[in-house]
Amino acid sequence: MTVRVLIADDHPVVRAGVTALLDTDPDIEIVATAATPSQALAAAATVDLDLVLLDLQFSSDADAPSGVDVTRKIRSQPSAPEVLILTNYDTDADILAAVEAGATGYLLKDAPAEDLLSAIHRSARGEGALAPAVATRLMARMRSPRTSLTAREFDVLEASAQGLSNAQIAEFLVVSEATVKTHLSHIYTKLGVTSRSAAVAKARDIGFIR
Repeated sequence: MTVRVLIADDHPVVRAGVTALLDTDPDIEIVATAATPSQALAAAATVDLDLVLLDLQFSSDADAPSGVDVTRKIRSQPSAPEVLILTNYDTDADILAAVEAGATGYLLKDAPAEDLLSAIHRSARGEGALAPAVATRLMARMRSPRTSLTAREFDVLEASAQGLSNAQIAEFLVVSEATVKTHLSHIYTKLGVTSRSAAVAKARDIGFIR
């Protein structure tokens, strides 16, 4: 199967280098390139693609959508192509945002050439393609207690850290005190503690809150 690829990166040297590499694989066809998010979105909407190879940040256009925004918009299209992120950014926030937006793979630009070619084929088939370091960090983040806390539980935890009482938290979040107590009970269980002060201390210790 020939993989039809769009390369989207704002650096001409990167586009040229990736193009040269992909041209060595007879089963990859570069059907378009893009230097801006708007070009990438336009091509993804009009060109028959299997995969978008996408940078995460387009520094030449500070007001443009990020690679995460582009990923989300592309993946929302009918019969959307897969998206493989190729970037220098490897923070937990960047990785999670891209995966949650619909990216099939996430690779760093210092990846070996054979890893990139392999990732393109795997991503085009809808298989996960993560750089080893990215996969390790993603799994560690998924095992973190924070990822098991609901958004509302995290709100209660932050409010507790600010010294608010149950009644004040209930008023702030527009819920009952009983609901706040239930959230606190769940927080204690998930963090492996038995009190509000211990929950706040552990949350600060592992970097959930300041």
